[in-house]
Amino acid sequence: MPELPEVETMRRGIAAAAGAVIEKITRPPTPLQAIIMEPPLGSFRRHVVGRRIERVGRLGKRVLLELDSGDRIVMEPRMTGLVLLAAPPDRKHLRLIIELTGPIEQILFWDQRGLGVVRLVSPTQFDECYGPAKIGPDALEVSVDELRERLRHSTRPIKVALLDQKALAGVGNLYASEILHRAGIHPARSCRRLRKDQWQRIHAEMLRVLHDAIQHQGSTLRDGTYRIARDVPGDYQFNHRVYQRHGQVCLACGKAQIVRIVQAQRSTFYCPACQRK
Repeated sequence: MPELPEVETMRRGIAAAAGAVIEKITRPPTPLQAIIMEPPLGSFRRHVVGRRIERVGRLGKRVLLELDSGDRIVMEPRMTGLVLLAAPPDRKHLRLIIELTGPIEQILFWDQRGLGVVRLVSPTQFDECYGPAKIGPDALEVSVDELRERLRHSTRPIKVALLDQKALAGVGNLYASEILHRAGIHPARSCRRLRKDQWQRIHAEMLRVLHDAIQHQGSTLRDGTYRIARDVPGDYQFNHRVYQRHGQVCLACGKAQIVRIVQAQRSTFYCPACQRK
């Protein structure tokens, strides 16, 4: 579930790790499905122990630890992963511990479903795996003209296109629904049929929604899985207008009920009055 606001919140939560030296890497024993870790732990240790973390960054839905060697540790939370400083929800799902010498003592990678990925990549590998040919511009940095140019020729519904990480990095299922509701755009409308002023509304509301969600430290949904680095929930869920509100009256128009449909095997929520097709 973690999307750009949640991952940016994770990044900010561990930002104090910049300047710290990696002292030890461990994978706590668990009977559960192991997360993907590349290279294997032994090689991973040899390359990172003793290295200084120069910068804590983010690439779309990934947290980056940039090392003084030029290598990067890329942590992908995917569905249920969390990057924490302490107090994980439980020890059973704790997948990786990075012990540090510096401003903070450790970085934890916790993952309930075990779908997360942790990779150590060289500069060349980073460009090959995560360069512009693989991942689109960040949703907080893309201009309205670039967003329109990347998507306007597509025949896909706009909601589906916004989820394409090769075209735009960071927006996921939750925030795409929220963005389109605020922009007054029906989620099934084809990208090719959107006018220039509609692209401008989508871009403006995308920035507004994502910045607001970051200010609220992300959304913690009903399952309570997502937590920020100090193990407290985000609270942007109290500002959701459509996501998981199907059957409830729209908070904007106060008349129609929120509808749930399925697009590209994902749930989409919208108001039929505010977002006419």
